[in-house]
Amino acid sequence: MSQPFHYAFFVTDLESTRRFYGEVLGCREGRSTGTWVDFDFFGHQISAHTTGTVPPTQDRGFVDGVAVPMPHFGAVLEWDVFQALAARIRAAGLPFVLEPRLRYEGKPGEQLTMFLLDASGNALEFKAFRNPAELFTA
Repeated sequence: MSQPFHYAFFVTDLESTRRFYGEVLGCREGRSTGTWVDFDFFGHQISAHTTGTVPPTQDRGFVDGVAVPMPHFGAVLEWDVFQALAARIRAAGLPFVLEPRLRYEGKPGEQLTMFLLDASGNALEFKAFRNPAELFTA
């Protein structure tokens, strides 16, 4: 794996954040205080903070002819990990902003993708590439 990234963002409360990232997504919790909590987000460090306002999401990004929520963050997963995560999200009864779907079928960069909102309204995208070597293929 390449070096992990760190991303800090705002949430409305830590209880629902812990449920979403910990219980639904399966992210191990790291350090925390009364105003923030870290998670192991598929090998990367994210920090959820309650000390600011969650930015609004808008369906303003267009990818493959589909409006996607912006801003968003997420992770590129292995194909089977993506499928298992989608099943966990469904089992938790959470709605998708964009249901899991295949994008660029039969083309370089063929991928599964799905979008959802966390408990605070932050948009997330998860992807899985048929051929991981095509992550940056134009």
